[in-house]
Amino acid sequence: MAEFDEIRPYEAEEMKQAFDDLLHDRQFNVVMKGFAPWLPTSVRNGLLRCLFVGVKTPLDFQKRFMKPIVNHIIRKHTDGCTFDDSCLPTDRSQRFTFVSNHRDIVLDSAFLDIMLVDKGYPTTVEIGIGDNLLIYPWIKRLVRMNKAFIVRRGLSLRETLAASQLMSRYIHYAVNQKKENIWIAQREGRAKDSSDHTQDAVLKMLAMGGDLKELNIVPLTISYEYDPCDYLKAQEFQQKRDNPAFKKSRQDDLDNMKTGIFGYKGRVRYCCAAPVNTWIDELADLPKTEWYKALAERMDREIHRGYTLYPCNYIALDELNGDNTYAAHYTAADKERFESYLTGQMAKIKLPDKDEAFLRERMLTMYANPVRNKLTADAK
Repeated sequence: MAEFDEIRPYEAEEMKQAFDDLLHDRQFNVVMKGFAPWLPTSVRNGLLRCLFVGVKTPLDFQKRFMKPIVNHIIRKHTDGCTFDDSCLPTDRSQRFTFVSNHRDIVLDSAFLDIMLVDKGYPTTVEIGIGDNLLIYPWIKRLVRMNKAFIVRRGLSLRETLAASQLMSRYIHYAVNQKKENIWIAQREGRAKDSSDHTQDAVLKMLAMGGDLKELNIVPLTISYEYDPCDYLKAQEFQQKRDNPAFKKSRQDDLDNMKTGIFGYKGRVRYCCAAPVNTWIDELADLPKTEWYKALAERMDREIHRGYTLYPCNYIALDELNGDNTYAAHYTAADKERFESYLTGQMAKIKLPDKDEAFLRERMLTMYANPVRNKLTADAK
């Protein structure tokens, strides 16, 4: 375990000390005060200590602290979150590496955790979180208590290779020795236009630590009816168009996280495809130079087939195409609701030279691309 100490989640014997350190962190206490400003710090932390009694592992911590919070987010900020695991083996002793499209920095794995627990799976997922998001010590401490391992960003080429090899060895260790599930995004960063495609580099990284078959990879599709960050993504498209050197700040990352968590998402659905081990041998005769590309393309097909499409997706595609090809999938009321939603989101964009037509096209494209990708995948 020693080689993974800098990146791994906390072990059971480290949890109590980590929790004590969290309660003594000044910045953490400032954040917590925002939730209950009338409550004295000593009283609040005393209540948290009482809640922590009996928590011995990161899984205990998730069930005791995170599950109620995430369930509250589901109730308040979605119209329901569902999980289709019908393609997974019924043998619950198996562990999986879920490779999914990326909709939300925080909630992609958090929603999955809740649904795995509710479906009776014995454990949740460990997740990779970029160290660019861990801007305060308390955030790093909290995510490591919550079964996160650290992905190092902003490294030189040589350092990136070493970090990728270490992370891959850890993932293989977590699945095969610790008997944990893993969640990882199919690409670095979210697809700003919601056209989700697996990066070869992610699969190559996973293979550095051993045979990919050991990881029992499951393509996972996450479908949001509404993306609360759509207007922020559209805004970033214009900022990059107008200034190719534009880069988001740390505050921008935090704003995206906050909006993603507390924004309205409508209906949310997670859909698992069959594990890649059921078909990966079909690619065995391909040269190595083509193998990863073919694997990524097949995984994309499975992820795209798993999309749940909502009326807004079809409305967006028809508007972009200037026709009503998919009018059977929505009503006049659906169209009115989506138009009202877009108007509200567009109004949130605060740019000095706001290009309304460009921004609207970018937002419509985000909602249309899942239809395009699913139609292509279903035709293969």
